[in-house]
Amino acid sequence: MPLLAREIMTPSIKAVPQSWTMDRLARFLTDNEIAGSPVTDDSGDIIGIVTLKDIIEFRWNASRPETEAQLTEDEAREARRLRMVIYEGMGKLPVEVRDIMTPILLSVDEDTPVRKIAKTMMAEHVHRIFVTLDGKITGIITTYDLLKIIADRDMTQRCAKQD
Repeated sequence: MPLLAREIMTPSIKAVPQSWTMDRLARFLTDNEIAGSPVTDDSGDIIGIVTLKDIIEFRWNASRPETEAQLTEDEAREARRLRMVIYEGMGKLPVEVRDIMTPILLSVDEDTPVRKIAKTMMAEHVHRIFVTLDGKITGIITTYDLLKIIADRDMTQRCAKQD
């Protein structure tokens, strides 16, 4: 019998509201020792996902030089000065989760074989995927959940028999 999504999913999902600030999100992820979370709208529906990577990319993109190699020394100096002024101004405004989240939701049905889930996650380069039943999200599978399979001989054997 193939190993299915419902057998390895984490049923408790720690979602965050889209209106949270990026700083509050960072504290939440750190406090819960997780790297990402679903994002909910004002009515509680999941509308996207946000991860530590989103926070890092936002901070990185706000501070890195774009095309300074093509500028003269004076132009590059002025570009750095302007970027710092803009970044400092942005730092004073609260960046919200809705500003950095990914609005795409990948999901699989609870009856999806785990091997297919792993292939989907690899093809899409994602570390988490939602699990649904009748169109409603019932859980989440992360790369950590997939690693637990490797640690369990019986589950590993069940996956090896799937095609």
